[in-house]
Formats: sequence, structure tokens, C-alpha cells
Amino acid sequence: MEIGSDINETIEKVIINSLRKKFQSYNPETSHMPFHYRLLGKDRMALFSFIQSLNTTFGTSIFEPVAETLAKLKHKQAKRRYVLGNKISKEAQKEIQNIINELTIGKNPDKKEEIERIRRVCQEGEIVKLKTTLVDFCVISYDDNIHLFDIKTAKPNIGEFKSYKRTLLEWLAIFFYENPEAKVNSYIAIPYNPYEPKPYERWTLKGMLDLENELMVAEEFWNFLGGEGAYEEVLNCFERAGIKLRPEIDEYFAKFK
Repeated sequence: MEIGSDINETIEKVIINSLRKKFQSYNPETSHMPFHYRLLGKDRMALFSFIQSLNTTFGTSIFEPVAETLAKLKHKQAKRRYVLGNKISKEAQKEIQNIINELTIGKNPDKKEEIERIRRVCQEGEIVKLKTTLVDFCVISYDDNIHLFDIKTAKPNIGEFKSYKRTLLEWLAIFFYENPEAKVNSYIAIPYNPYEPKPYERWTLKGMLDLENELMVAEEFWNFLGGEGAYEEVLNCFERAGIKLRPEIDEYFAKFK
């Protein structure tokens, strides 16, 4: 699917505006590093610090708004920071813990089965009120399937997989409490593959996540949002945005020399 020039321009503007906003709010760390400064220069150290800071906010400040713009091409609705709800049943919480326990001792994950297990108990037992839950990104397709995404860094910490899984299941339980018949799934989305051209090392996620139905990496994620070829189009948008911003970037970091 070819993205129109107007959408390309919109995506580029989102990237450029997000980066400019980051420049405006960015303050380099003030720690004194005399050896590094003399070896590499203060401007390069400031750039390195900026990149580190940008990495921590790339998902919310750039990936999410770009994904929202792209997904509106192909889907009925796309919304970042989606307000999910604030109620969950105690029986659903128990069922989620049962699922986690089973996976911990070696049961193969099966997201379709897990969804139905949570659906069956989504309104049973005492209802617990939670802090309002926000989902990173939500897509509603024209067939009314709802897709909830937790956007993660390219190399998630292996020790956090259990908490990721719990989050994905809790999102379902919270959504089903208000909409027990809904067609909904939840996913971990990883925007790019750091191992390319080798395949993403999915084995690190095996055991907790249903890799076919609960994980989208690089092309899978972007092409799901915008259609076949969307991933390459988005990369091209980033490249063009970077070329346009280069003079501003050079000027900004030149003041640290």
C-alpha cells in the first residue's frame, strides 16, 4: 500500500515537531567529565546525552503520534493514550494469576484461550476500582476488532516479561468489564528489529507471550497500521525529516563547543 504524499508530509511534520519540542525542553546533564570533554568535545558529549534522553521518550514523543497518523489510513479509529477504564472483577484478577502461574511452570501461551478465560469471569465477584488505566495506543478496525498496544523498547528486559504479560491480560479484563462481548486483543509492539538483518530474537519472549498473537515487531507493527510497505515509507519519512532538521541540529549542538 502506497502512502499518499499528504500523509507522508503529515508524518514528517509530526517527527520534526516532536524533535523540536524535545530540543526546547532538553537540558544536558551538568556532570563534569573533563576527560570525555577533552577527548570527544563538549558538543559531541551533549549530542550523546541528548540521544540517551531521546531514547527514553521515543515511544511517547515520536512513535505514538506517528503510529496514530499512519493507522488512520486503514482503520476506523486510532488513538494514543487511550483511556481504557478503571474497574476489574476479582474473579478476573484470580484468573489472570492462574494463567501467569501456568505459564511460569511451562504451559504454552495461547492468547485466544486466555482471552475467553478472562471473558467468562470479567463481571463475576467483587468489582475492584483501579486508577484509570491508559493504553499506549489503540486501533479499532472497520470490522470492530479492537487492538490494544503496549509499545516497548527494541530490547525489553527479560526480567520484565511477566509484568508485560500481566498488563496485557489486565487490559482485557478491564475492557471486558464494560464490554463483555467485544472483539479485543492486546499486544506488545516493538517498533524496529535491532538484530536486523537477522530475525528478531523472539525466543527471549517465548514462554510468556503467544508470539503469533501477542507480539508485533518492526514490519509487522507498521504494516498492520498502514498496510503493506508502510514500514519502509515510515523509515523514508524519518530520513527526510532528519535531512530537513540537520542544520537546526548542527546549530543547536555547536553552542556546546
